[in-house]
Amino acid sequence: MNIYLEDGTVAAFEDSKHTFWHTASHVLAHAVKNLYPTISLAIGPAIDNGFYYDFDAEKHFSDEELAKIEAEMKKIVKAKHPIVKFALPKDKALELMKDEPYKIELINELPADAEITFYKQGDFVDLCAGPHLSNTKQVEAFKLTSCAGAYWRGNEKNKMLYRIYGTAFPKKAMLTEYLAAVEEAKKRDHNKLGRELKLFATDETVGQGLPLIMPKGAKVIQTLQRWIEDLEEENGYLLTKTPNMAKNDLYKISGHWSHYKDGMFVMGNEEKDDEIIALRPMTCPFQFMIYKQEQHSYRDLPIRYAETATLARNESSGEMHGLIRVRQFTLADGHIVCTPDQLETEFKNVVDLIKYIMKTLGIDKDISYRFSKWSPEFKEKYIDNPEAWETTETIMKNILDHLKIDYKEAENEAAFYGPKLDVQFKNVHGKEDTIITVQIDFALAERFNMTYVDADGEKKLPYIIHRSSLGCYERTLAMLIEKYAGAFPTWLAPTAVKILPISDKYADYAAEVAATLRKNKILVEIDQRTEKIGYKIREARNERVPYIVVVGADEMENKTVSVRSRQKGEEGVFALDVFAQRVADEIASKFNYHDNITNTFK
Repeated sequence: MNIYLEDGTVAAFEDSKHTFWHTASHVLAHAVKNLYPTISLAIGPAIDNGFYYDFDAEKHFSDEELAKIEAEMKKIVKAKHPIVKFALPKDKALELMKDEPYKIELINELPADAEITFYKQGDFVDLCAGPHLSNTKQVEAFKLTSCAGAYWRGNEKNKMLYRIYGTAFPKKAMLTEYLAAVEEAKKRDHNKLGRELKLFATDETVGQGLPLIMPKGAKVIQTLQRWIEDLEEENGYLLTKTPNMAKNDLYKISGHWSHYKDGMFVMGNEEKDDEIIALRPMTCPFQFMIYKQEQHSYRDLPIRYAETATLARNESSGEMHGLIRVRQFTLADGHIVCTPDQLETEFKNVVDLIKYIMKTLGIDKDISYRFSKWSPEFKEKYIDNPEAWETTETIMKNILDHLKIDYKEAENEAAFYGPKLDVQFKNVHGKEDTIITVQIDFALAERFNMTYVDADGEKKLPYIIHRSSLGCYERTLAMLIEKYAGAFPTWLAPTAVKILPISDKYADYAAEVAATLRKNKILVEIDQRTEKIGYKIREARNERVPYIVVVGADEMENKTVSVRSRQKGEEGVFALDVFAQRVADEIASKFNYHDNITNTFK
């Protein structure tokens, strides 16, 4: 599907959809100003799946008001207004926008000699750098999807604005297809599904960003954690266990106090000479102090530390989202201390472990890689050593290229002490989140005076690789809920087999079946309720249980089970020991039949 751009060129929609959505955001702003002339405009960019526009309105836009705005947008589209770009000097730009305080703020930040660009469609003019379509008629099909609060410039100290989200396409069929995909995404949204399946909950009394992981969710995380800790031990990692808090002296050495203090939970008062304690947002300085407990030789290296760490970060309230972004979380954290000659091999081993984990979880095709670099324009965010940044980023780029990793580069996304490789995953709504990071640290070994004695007898500074093998367990749980729509592979499912006795007469045999399965390390649940068997089966299916076992008179007499699997449906009768071995083997192999199970829950 082609679209026509403001410069007269023709482009495929897929290649220029952000331009298309940017124009749609102007159509939205045009409609709002027509209907509500006193509302002030803020900004309205294209985003990954459409567009939004922020308005300084007195209240949240209701569904009825969104419908009214959509009707006005249709009039603007039908009018086929040409979209015309023009430029003004700063003084005239300020005069033109004198009634728009947010535009005035943006203009005042531009240089005095700047030529400031605007776009006009009909009688509507907006401050904008462009680009745009050639006319409004091309925004053929659109839908306003929601309204939410949003602080001006994302700063909670600023005024709360009201953000209208929408999406648009050149043809109605494309919009229909997109909206159907959105409805499917809503069904998979971990925030909704995770609560329905009793995996986690939240409570205002506990606090925002502090989820309560319920028994079923905790069982999934426990399975993951045991697996990861065993894997790390197999790969030569040494387990550590360090405090959840420390004096700020430790964070001052690492640099977190100067670069990350606002993101920490701090107790005590410096003005009263109290001892200042902060909950840890990371484990690195703690593991570095373990390294420092003895002098190491080059023969000791590499040393690989790993820890399942509870961390706390003071995320802003506007950033909270289910299990994706929380204030307390658990990380499969670790650090490798190595010589320069070992750096590439160790980095490769970390990436290989991550790839193995992602493949086993069935999400290896859903991830992407980002090479996150520093930005000299924002020196205050980083350790100020441009030469070290250039050297380390070059080293990391060479390693990534040698490993043939397909990555995108991103400026101003590095850790404050070094560049990193971020493993990215998109949630069901298209928002990209980092699930795993691998960082090369050029600075903290020197800050902590971490040395090793080299073959020449001289003390040298090692390189440090900061890495997580799985990342945040809470975020991983969210990702897996959405990936599998709650239908976890058998080895990960909080209940692998649900046993349904036909009546109370078979309760003892149901308990015998459960005991046999548990001896094979299979997670089992018995539905003892006095409900009809058909109802019990429907409920078990809704819970996404991999195997449903029905037991009655024949099964009790013959020591068998009647099996219904999520993968194949009704499978018939099996000897109890045969069925137990089958499920045990499936769990041990971490078999993943996701491609075959999605249709059974539609």
